[in-house]
Amino acid sequence: MNILLIEDNAGDVRLVKEMLSEEDVHFTLTHADRLGEGLKCLQKDGYDVVLLDLNLPDSGGFETFTSLHKLHPDKPVIILTGMDDKEFGLDAVKRGAQDYLVKGSFDGILLQRSITYSIERQKLLSQLETTLKELKILKGMLPICSGCKKIRDDKGYWNHLESYISEHTNAEFTHGLCPECAEKYREEYKKMKMGKGAGESDNEC
Repeated sequence: MNILLIEDNAGDVRLVKEMLSEEDVHFTLTHADRLGEGLKCLQKDGYDVVLLDLNLPDSGGFETFTSLHKLHPDKPVIILTGMDDKEFGLDAVKRGAQDYLVKGSFDGILLQRSITYSIERQKLLSQLETTLKELKILKGMLPICSGCKKIRDDKGYWNHLESYISEHTNAEFTHGLCPECAEKYREEYKKMKMGKGAGESDNEC
């Protein structure tokens, strides 16, 4: 996994590297000692998770996290802080952080577990947001033709109902006949049979 560590304390940087090296995990660690430098790294993407110290030379407190999260809302962030405050950690998670670790109170096992869980939670969250967006697309007023039941899209084109739903959701279709339609086609078939002359052959199976 590719990890971005934004931390200005050289001792903490060395400690994180040692912890990860002790665990059975293959990783590439990129270090930035300023928020601005870290944001430049994130422009290149390719990072699975960010380990973020809130108090940096160019940013401090929750502003550090919110600045990063605003630009990269889909990137899982684990906050590293020396403030041993449960309420502070809970507030960080409420604001969008995936986890919160107090410096000096975690080891390599806990760090690796936090990284793994944060990545998976962010994936699930992204999938959920995508699904909700798809569902919201089909809310509101949908122009439907009274005759053929086609739906008009945002560009003004008329589409079959199946095509429209397939394009805007992940739904798949199976086909059948409702009781009303089955009865209708049955009556039409009877009339067609009765209308045939006595001398006409019936090749239908």
